[in-house]
Amino acid sequence: MSNVEQEGIASGKQQCDKSEIFTIPNVISFLRIVFIAPFVLFFLNEQYIAAFSFIVLSGLSDCIDGYLARRLNQVTALGKILDPIADKLTLVAVIICLGTLMPQIVPLVIALVVKDLSMLLGGYYLIHKGITPPAAKWYGKLATIIFYVSVVAIVFSRAFLHYNNPLVVLILLSITIVAMMFALVNYAIIFIKLLNENEKKNKEKIKDENK
Repeated sequence: MSNVEQEGIASGKQQCDKSEIFTIPNVISFLRIVFIAPFVLFFLNEQYIAAFSFIVLSGLSDCIDGYLARRLNQVTALGKILDPIADKLTLVAVIICLGTLMPQIVPLVIALVVKDLSMLLGGYYLIHKGITPPAAKWYGKLATIIFYVSVVAIVFSRAFLHYNNPLVVLILLSITIVAMMFALVNYAIIFIKLLNENEKKNKEKIKDENK
């Protein structure tokens, strides 16, 4: 193969890689991560209307990126990783903010943080093993929707109604935890299944090489 052909193939791969990174859904997921900083800043400074705006934008963009990925045929490996990372970082930031505001819900905050960090570490471990993490399932999306609805309701009540009832917050976050733990268990089952399948393939590969 000539140097010109090799350079052409390398250039084609580079363009392909760039096209998979800078898709519209991936850019939206990047924006969701960017939205975290102003939300935290406004929330901690008790500018709840501005904080409310950013969490609504984050929730809407979360719905849009998945739809566009399928609609535009732009489902990529990076997108499958980036979308849940944006979800988890947003969730952790929001619940920590709520925990600083209402110390009585700190145990719930810790439970949610541990759950989401576990999922992030699990996804990283799969990637480390050369396994593509599974795409978001319906129970994961349902848990995310419940989370956004609960947070929007809490922030909205403080921003526009000047209403703050710890019991309501406790109930909403408890519902969120149940939904997310349900999702965690189901993702754990998939996680174990993928690891077992990968181990089986590796054993079969070793057997074939030893023949």
